Amino acid sequence: MTLVDWFILAIYLLISLVLGVFLARRNKDEDDYFVAGRKLTGWLAGASMAATTFSIDTPLYVAGLVGTRGLAGNWEWWSFALAHVAMTVVFAPMWRRSGVLTDAAFTELRYGGSTAAWLRGIKAFLLAVPINCIGIGYAFLALRKVAEAFGMVDGHQIFGIFTDSLTLLVVVGLFMLLYTILGGLWAVVVNDFVQLLLALFGALTLAFVVIHECGGMSQMLASLEELNRPELLSIFPWVWTKDGFKWIESAGISAATFMAFLSLQWWSFRRSDGGGEFVQRILATKNEQQAELAGWVFLVINYLLRSWLWIVVALSALVLIPSQQDWELSYPLLAVRYLPPVALGIVVVSLVAAFMSTVSTSLNWGSSYLTHDLYKRFLRPKAGQKELILVGQSTCVFLLGIGIITAFLSDSIGSIFRLVIAIGTGPGVVLVLRWFWWRINATAELAAMTCGFFVGFTTSVIPVFRIEDYGLKLIFTTILTAIVWLIALVLTPPESDEVLEKFVRLVKPPGPGWRHLRKRFGVKPVESFGDLIVRFLLSAGMLFGLLCSSGSFLLHQQRGGWLGLICAVFCVFGMKRNVLKKAFSLH
Repeated sequence: MTLVDWFILAIYLLISLVLGVFLARRNKDEDDYFVAGRKLTGWLAGASMAATTFSIDTPLYVAGLVGTRGLAGNWEWWSFALAHVAMTVVFAPMWRRSGVLTDAAFTELRYGGSTAAWLRGIKAFLLAVPINCIGIGYAFLALRKVAEAFGMVDGHQIFGIFTDSLTLLVVVGLFMLLYTILGGLWAVVVNDFVQLLLALFGALTLAFVVIHECGGMSQMLASLEELNRPELLSIFPWVWTKDGFKWIESAGISAATFMAFLSLQWWSFRRSDGGGEFVQRILATKNEQQAELAGWVFLVINYLLRSWLWIVVALSALVLIPSQQDWELSYPLLAVRYLPPVALGIVVVSLVAAFMSTVSTSLNWGSSYLTHDLYKRFLRPKAGQKELILVGQSTCVFLLGIGIITAFLSDSIGSIFRLVIAIGTGPGVVLVLRWFWWRINATAELAAMTCGFFVGFTTSVIPVFRIEDYGLKLIFTTILTAIVWLIALVLTPPESDEVLEKFVRLVKPPGPGWRHLRKRFGVKPVESFGDLIVRFLLSAGMLFGLLCSSGSFLLHQQRGGWLGLICAVFCVFGMKRNVLKKAFSLH
């Protein structure tokens, strides 16, 4: 990096800080600080969701997947699109109607009694500290690896325990911390929007340059085919040859794992109904319509725009730097090698922006649990608004410190990603069912959450119980967790009529599981359960159709491109007919 590249980075950090100071005046109470006063538009909330998931680690993670397992490896995260579609068309309106501040607080709306209080507290702690700090460390690890790849640091000691790597992490972390603690969610969301634009521009710039260096897209594809690695250009982990169907063993994805991705992982994971920072953005929108719009904005940006920018860069690395040992570093190494000054600085800023958007969200989101669901709920119920904002700011500092420490405990971004999935697998089915079945109680959710966490941890970390096959691990965790929470459900009574009535009147849940209670309380669902299911299936078909179509056309695979496009068009037509039919029936 040249001096001008460092100057560009410094200017960006100062602008982020200024935005935080400017937006701090909006924070009058807890709602302002953690959910932006519930005034976000769907466009801004959705862009913030996308920026949060576009961290500095994600292009590195995708590059690692493509370099080691080919295109099909991306189903490890593409499969979560099913959960995100469900979040958008099914759960977002219900979340917004609930009116809670956090998804942990939702537990005491849906359930009652001491068990619900325990569930809220345990859930808040687990999400805020171990799970959240692993995510923060995940991002800091990526920042460290990128900084070393760019030659910004080399790990040499400066003074005491401080190396140049640690010093850089602390400096960038402090700038991000300052605008986060000053501006709250307003500062996070506005900075997220700017950071998303920078990240997309940086990814587009690098993709354009590396394609040019490969001699164009056609030449790059020809070079990849010469490597005799069929998994590199296959969107799915199988191919059709003249001899018939053939599973691509070199993709490193067993049939069990692939089936687990599509049929299990997305609904078994703890974010099956949205979860965490996504729900925070949904709760911060103006109304139900804007909440659903936020989900669609996120889906388009996350899966249709970003996926193939990252993948193109990852594929080009196999041509331009074939001797690379750590494929996760493909992104920064290509930038250093092929981008001139200023352009390199912009890409560096885009990666730092991606990092800051993710970590700032994690800090504000995690702080909301510690402040609202632990401090205010159990320690100081009568705490004033200024006190709560101060606690929120203090807990941001605490979470950042734990996250930086975590960054130095692992060297593999992919391994951390899979650990996060493992410890969060199991409770997802309960989180879905609680919206549609009155019989789910606090004990069942508590049992599912704690069992999933410990089973996932032991099968991923402890050598004696470790299950190496990722798909089998998910299946085992889900089945064992299901047995535990079903036993807990049978052995404990349902929630009281008072609790259930409050939930039904506020959320208006659809489905046969609430029919008798809706009838008793005189409540009509906003939308029928059947319509929700149809809209979910058609929306998922449209998204995956467009994902596969755009990728296939990009890779010059015309048959796959047209099949994906036909699927997407069919689903869009189905949704429009459903909408028109619904509108006609209303008149």
